[in-house]
Amino acid sequence: MAGAIIENLSGRKLGVLIVFLMLCQLICFLVGALIAPAPSSVMSILGTKCIDKNYRHDKWYWTRGKGKCQSIGDYKDPKVVEQDINANNIIFSFQIPSPKDNTVLDYSRWHQNLIAMMHLDIQYHHEAKFDPNALMTIEARLGYRNKGDPEDRWVEYASSTEERILDCSIDPIHKKEEYMYNCSSVPLFELGSVHHDFYLLNIRLPISTQEEPRDPPTNDELGYLTDVWVAFIHQNGGFTKVWVSLKTVFFPTIVGIMVWFWRRISILSRPPALLEYMLMVLGAALTILNCPLEYLTLYFDCPWMTVVSDIRQGLFYASLLSFWLIFTGEHLMVRDDIERNKVKVYWRHLSAVLGGCLCLFVFDMCERGVQLTNPFYSIWVTEIGTNLALAFIILAGVCAGLYFCFLSYMIWKVFINISSKRQSLPAMSTARRLHYEGIIYRFKVLMLATLLCAAMTVIGFILGQVSEGQWSWDENIKLEYTSAFFTGVYGMWNVYTFALICLYAPSHKRWPKDQDWPASDNCDTQSSTGEEIEFSRLATEPSEMSSITAFAQKAATD
Repeated sequence: MAGAIIENLSGRKLGVLIVFLMLCQLICFLVGALIAPAPSSVMSILGTKCIDKNYRHDKWYWTRGKGKCQSIGDYKDPKVVEQDINANNIIFSFQIPSPKDNTVLDYSRWHQNLIAMMHLDIQYHHEAKFDPNALMTIEARLGYRNKGDPEDRWVEYASSTEERILDCSIDPIHKKEEYMYNCSSVPLFELGSVHHDFYLLNIRLPISTQEEPRDPPTNDELGYLTDVWVAFIHQNGGFTKVWVSLKTVFFPTIVGIMVWFWRRISILSRPPALLEYMLMVLGAALTILNCPLEYLTLYFDCPWMTVVSDIRQGLFYASLLSFWLIFTGEHLMVRDDIERNKVKVYWRHLSAVLGGCLCLFVFDMCERGVQLTNPFYSIWVTEIGTNLALAFIILAGVCAGLYFCFLSYMIWKVFINISSKRQSLPAMSTARRLHYEGIIYRFKVLMLATLLCAAMTVIGFILGQVSEGQWSWDENIKLEYTSAFFTGVYGMWNVYTFALICLYAPSHKRWPKDQDWPASDNCDTQSSTGEEIEFSRLATEPSEMSSITAFAQKAATD
């Protein structure tokens, strides 16, 4: 029987391969820890209060450079009284990025995405009408310009009138003048690419007046609003460069090992086994994930890149989770009269995985899909949407944890199954017994590596969901995300997939038949003729891809 490389590779060569893969894994962690900066940065900017008695919706208000707006420091400024300024005449302007140490900064296309969260400073005032859960109407415009453009030339990127719900509170003992309410941040916009050098955000909180009557009245319960802050979160360019560099290295590597693997499969006289098909599916999904499409953002405006990245990662998750179920199931080989090596045997398991991934896709399209046309849209703007989003994230985390528990149970059953089947080993010849004991040991190590990879994947998925959601639900969650974790887990996926494809490729070596074993083992062989004949018949089945499954099947039929 030819078997797989993991069964026939010498111990020295296998050790060299494992050391090489571990070094690759270590390098991925070190690259993230020593070279890459933090994955993202936050820039909190206080809005400049621009005033204009003749406000127009098509006019831009900026704070630096030629033609900057007329501004006030606070509402006690004499200009407020002189020009009879009200809320409709105040525009909060945010020109980003802000200068640092008298140096003009600009955004880089390596920054990839830009998220904005708005926070209101509302001061307690006994005469101000305030509702802690008031519905706030926001008129927002986002513009851009590039290097070399005139300082007063801003081009509109998007504009929208949105509604957000406040979530404010104050300690009763602090209900005094000049004390601030504790208000949660609200999502403002999200861009899937940062294609331009400078951005300008104008925000107006209109109220109902005789000049601008509104039915029903808007923003009449916001209290004494003193300032507006916006936190701009972007992915660090240095981290993006490291991330894309890893993709550039892994992409041709996985493509090459897949071509090599399929060439070995195609020269066999038997059709490919189910696990071999699943390895190709897993490799294809990882190849799609590895494809460095981020290079396109350096030359083109790609607001859809975030959605595409989520879809690619979802495809990989679906492939990886499905592979683990089939991988453990094919090696379980319990006495259940089920014909293995067919996808339909696992339709319940795969339906659950694909159903969960489909729900994630629908949820993502409800948020980021709509943002392709309106970056100011957010599913978190209503109480129902917020509760639905939170419930979905919590449910996704619980399902990921339950999946890991179920996979751990299946792997435990595989270990119990293989251990119970080892009772037939003493009846075999010494050389053959040592051969299968080595195979079982290697297989157990591989299953433990699978369990470790599954644990890291589930932890990474849960932390990723919390990382994306914590800005929206504005909880005081202190999570230290390091570049080493992200690059390490990403490298682990590639190393693990590379190892599986390499070790489970068909081997060119063939173990000798019973009569070809050394003469010193003939007594053992003769004492177990029935066992050897039965084993040989099962080991040469054309549907098997490795002798470990044949061994498990053989003991299951005893």
